Amino acid sequence: MKTSIFRIEGMNCDACANTLKRLVEKQTGVRMASVSFADGQARVLYDPQSVDEEHLVATIQEPGFRVVGRNSVGGGGC
Repeated sequence: MKTSIFRIEGMNCDACANTLKRLVEKQTGVRMASVSFADGQARVLYDPQSVDEEHLVATIQEPGFRVVGRNSVGGGGC
């Protein structure tokens, strides 16, 4: 498992964050997503053999949000 943190612009409220969380968690290989409107970021735990960061970026940007940065934070946990 791998964890990536995406810096996101375009979220206007907690409802945006909740919508984005649901969209990301629907992706094959995503185990968990945590999206914070206040922090402007999404933390995603996923299987890199099933989904890659580029697909996650496309998923985040599809409804109109912008990924303005990203970091991998190594292996995940359980």
